[in-house]
Amino acid sequence: MDAVAGQDVRRPLPDGLGTAIRGTAEDIAALLRAGADTERRIPGAEWSVGEAAAHLALANELMAGLAAGHARPYGDGTPQSLAAANERSLAEFGERRAEPLAAMIVEHADACAASLEEGTLEGPVVTPLGTMGPQDLGAYLLTHMLGHGYDLARALGRPHMLDRARVALTLPFLLTAMPRVAEPSAVVGMNARYAVRLWGGGAFGVTLADGAVSVDERPPAGPDCTISIEPVTFLLMALGRQGQVGPILRGRILVRGRKPWLAPRFPGLFTAP
Repeated sequence: MDAVAGQDVRRPLPDGLGTAIRGTAEDIAALLRAGADTERRIPGAEWSVGEAAAHLALANELMAGLAAGHARPYGDGTPQSLAAANERSLAEFGERRAEPLAAMIVEHADACAASLEEGTLEGPVVTPLGTMGPQDLGAYLLTHMLGHGYDLARALGRPHMLDRARVALTLPFLLTAMPRVAEPSAVVGMNARYAVRLWGGGAFGVTLADGAVSVDERPPAGPDCTISIEPVTFLLMALGRQGQVGPILRGRILVRGRKPWLAPRFPGLFTAP
């Protein structure tokens, strides 16, 4: 909140989100500028480093356009349509060199953050994953960069840029997206109340009632199952980059409640956005 001419100007972004967006973009650019082999394949994925970096450049440009108030249709929100839109955009965009892509990733991330900080958007905007306000859009951009940034770091054998503070700033997007990416076959007929608590702060609730999924910023009273999880582990699992067995064995996921057997079902209730 800034004081301008004796009045308070409320920024649409929470504290730290603009900094996290720019810092994550710079961290990804640093990976690419450190002599990255853009033809190297990303483990467990179909893309190369160059293709993933090109996708990030294109996605950041799309997000910057949305933040500036421009309509940018991109799929219909289903995983299949988003995958098809990704492949079309990559086929139409030939740049795969590390330095130009690094510059584009940073430029468009900064433009998106600046538009959101300046309050350019006067209302919700239609994104690839549904209608969102400025805070959710900023968290969406950050989440998307962290997921693909993690992939690039892993492929290049470098440290990733995920940390507790950045993960906390992704929650507005994740809570908005979760009902939209619920897996119908997994939630059908299910009745359960989950509390999810991130180590160091951050919590939310997920309620399933006869297959209908609702997500709340506050955990429910008397949940059936409480999942306490290390934040980076939470985001990697939410984005489909990590399974649950390893984190459980390493003590990064703790479970309590009267129905603890519901915990292993939780990741499968959603398709990674």
